[in-house]
Amino acid sequence: MSSILRALILVTLLAGCSFPGGNVNAPRNLDNACSILDQRRSFLPAFKAAKRKYGVPISVQMAIIWQESKFKAKAKTPRKYTLWVIPTGRQSSAYGYSQALDGTWKEYKASAGRWGASRTSIRDSADFMGWYMARNRRELGISMSDTRNQYLAYHEGRSGYRRGSYKSKRWLLNVANKLEDRAIMYHVQLQRCGKT
Repeated sequence: MSSILRALILVTLLAGCSFPGGNVNAPRNLDNACSILDQRRSFLPAFKAAKRKYGVPISVQMAIIWQESKFKAKAKTPRKYTLWVIPTGRQSSAYGYSQALDGTWKEYKASAGRWGASRTSIRDSADFMGWYMARNRRELGISMSDTRNQYLAYHEGRSGYRRGSYKSKRWLLNVANKLEDRAIMYHVQLQRCGKT
């Protein structure tokens, strides 16, 4: 086999491994919703589809994905260590754009009939978030545009939200309040660039 052919095969294999399942890196300028959508052309159709299907505003979806994964397709929780050096797994099974846990993702695929859904797909992740938030609205009475409480229920789970587990977590309340501000900022930006 010629060295040129070997080089071409190697380049092809490496290119195929570079972006399996989505964008590994975050878009630039995460404080600008329009910039994010310009850089990631597949995001807006995914967010619009979830908005049509479930009624969750695009700005709310974007704010929560910003918090959960910074728009990284393969985002994972930090590693845990024993004796500060021996890796012992991850903090949780949360993965992908939406940081859905294994069990919740499995429940979503069964309930929504989306067996081939992937947490590294923005379309599937946006649909998952819409599905989850629609259940929050139905079971907890949380409005789809209430970023703060939707996020608290998303983070703590519906049972935890019902129990008020978030009330003793000052850091989480601060995150939820800032997310509400981010959703408003994204909404204003999306109106300006005509992407709402």
